[in-house]
Amino acid sequence: MTMSGILSHHHLWLWISVYFMLHVNLHHGTCFYLPGVAPEDFHKGDILRVKVNKLTSTKTQLPYSYYSLPYCRPNQIVDSAENLGEVLRGDRIENSPYEFKMREPQMCTIVCRLTLNAKTAQEFKEKIDDEYRVNMILDNLPLVVPLRRPDQESSLVYLHGFLIGLKGQYAGTKDEKHFIHNHLTFVVKYHRDPVTEMSRIVGFEVKPFSVRHEYEGNFDENSRLTTCDPHARKLVSGSEDPQVVEENKEIIFTYDVEFQESDVKWASRWDSYLLMADEQIHWFSIINSLMIVLFLSGMVAMIMLRTLYRDISKYNQLETQEEAQEETGWKLVHGDVFRPPSNSDLLCVYVGTGVQFFGMILVTMIFAALGFLSPSNRGGLMTAMLLLWALMGLCGGYSSARLYKLFKGTEWKSITIKTAFMFPAIAFSIFFVLNALIWGQKSSGAVPFGTMFALVFLWFGISVPLVIVGGHVGFKKTVIEDPVKTNKIARQIPEQAWYMNPAFSILIGGILPFGAVFIELFFILTSIWLHQFYYLFGFLFIVFVILIITCAEITIVLCYFQLCSEDYLWWWRSYLTSGSSALYLFLYATFYFFTKLEITKPVSGVLYFGYMLLLSYAFFVVTGTIGFYACFWFVRLIYSSVKID
Repeated sequence: MTMSGILSHHHLWLWISVYFMLHVNLHHGTCFYLPGVAPEDFHKGDILRVKVNKLTSTKTQLPYSYYSLPYCRPNQIVDSAENLGEVLRGDRIENSPYEFKMREPQMCTIVCRLTLNAKTAQEFKEKIDDEYRVNMILDNLPLVVPLRRPDQESSLVYLHGFLIGLKGQYAGTKDEKHFIHNHLTFVVKYHRDPVTEMSRIVGFEVKPFSVRHEYEGNFDENSRLTTCDPHARKLVSGSEDPQVVEENKEIIFTYDVEFQESDVKWASRWDSYLLMADEQIHWFSIINSLMIVLFLSGMVAMIMLRTLYRDISKYNQLETQEEAQEETGWKLVHGDVFRPPSNSDLLCVYVGTGVQFFGMILVTMIFAALGFLSPSNRGGLMTAMLLLWALMGLCGGYSSARLYKLFKGTEWKSITIKTAFMFPAIAFSIFFVLNALIWGQKSSGAVPFGTMFALVFLWFGISVPLVIVGGHVGFKKTVIEDPVKTNKIARQIPEQAWYMNPAFSILIGGILPFGAVFIELFFILTSIWLHQFYYLFGFLFIVFVILIITCAEITIVLCYFQLCSEDYLWWWRSYLTSGSSALYLFLYATFYFFTKLEITKPVSGVLYFGYMLLLSYAFFVVTGTIGFYACFWFVRLIYSSVKID
């Protein structure tokens, strides 16, 4: 088959894949996401159906589906369609027996009665020990428990979902027992249109209680509870006997619903969820990062203006070759500075992968900062990132092939195939091992076979063909001309001072880029591992720009010092200098694990470090590529300014 034949075949595949992906996403969109995009109006008395989501715990990081515990079930469990991002997060959205009528309060509604056996009692106890929380959804809003902050009485903190139960001692007993939250007092906040009398839901809160319900006679559908009776106006207040979780104990699940009118408009209903009380810390983080940038910019400006200007003008005025040879510093290595490095193929692959990631992050952040990927679109951020990563294969293939041609390479197909497979293969292997561990725990976080197939399809059906197309286009371009000729015989590198040792300067180079982002990193880790919303994409975008500038400037400064000491092996070192910040990221993630998380299960620990290793590897590839391109531009700039006889 000819090259044009191969390319047209890939184009066909590409269109089929894009159509398939869009079709799948649109299909999912109609199933569950319309409420997140368009407001839904309710008349008085309209049925409101509560959906249940996964059970989550910050202690184990293993989500489970709601019905993995013997909770009250509806007649038929219906699974809501989840998108790719939701499935990867472990979301399992299903219907529930909780149904309300709009603006019609309910009291002491009985959901069902359970009698625990040894197995079910043990399941509840284990989940209570691991501090699992129940997540519910009403009109696409997650259920929250409002709590007053101890330091600020006026401000509320919203916790996602309510605890399954508590463990503790009850009045007068020494034994620790498990108590279950079996009575839920829901508060549905709504905003009413005074003209149409239609209402929109703007808040969904709950107060959970543990109550040992009592009734007279035999229990049936019409039984009236003595502990919670709407006719006698007896409400659950928390002063009653709590419900113990033990074998052969019966548990009656009940709920109240209260409707509160609110001034909050539908468009602003997420604001209270996303309210960050620590905005000052983010500004402090940005000012701290800007200080680093100013310091580095000053150094770069000094090198560019003072040293280089003086050096270049002096070098261009030299009259004889002898005087040129007496010169020291970066000018002496002009005949070797563009000599291709060892393992140049691998460098091309890493640069291509870095460009692919950089494009994905940049476009995702722009969309997120503009508000396209709001948390109301559950899983939207992850779906968008995966799709963009696949589409950015075009840029990855182009960059690696272009650099490969500069290094006098001829086998462009092998380099594009390596670019298409190296990072995804490593990431997929780690992901597969971690997924097997989650399967072993019977968690809903385990990715099903169908989703695994969708991920493989994204890789082979979209990303690989695009990398090959990009590689073909990049290799067809004219080769980048070096500003100076390379000598046939390599120059000997003089002995370097201890502080110019590659390992030392590479490790030093990673500190400042990491320092520019580590405060924001704390919030990102908290949102991932402590299940909080992260929605400060504006801040994050500023921090990302600062990271780019810091990586570029530190690499340029250290590259200049390296060339001044007549060491021309800058290709790999420029990549590793800024890329080493990933090492500090992983060390910080380890510090965060031991100081902020309460993970006790070995499986959960392996999951945490597995995912953080993947994140650090991706960070290495992105920051390394930024440093490499900055240094590449700088070296070409300074050597093109020099006249070489």
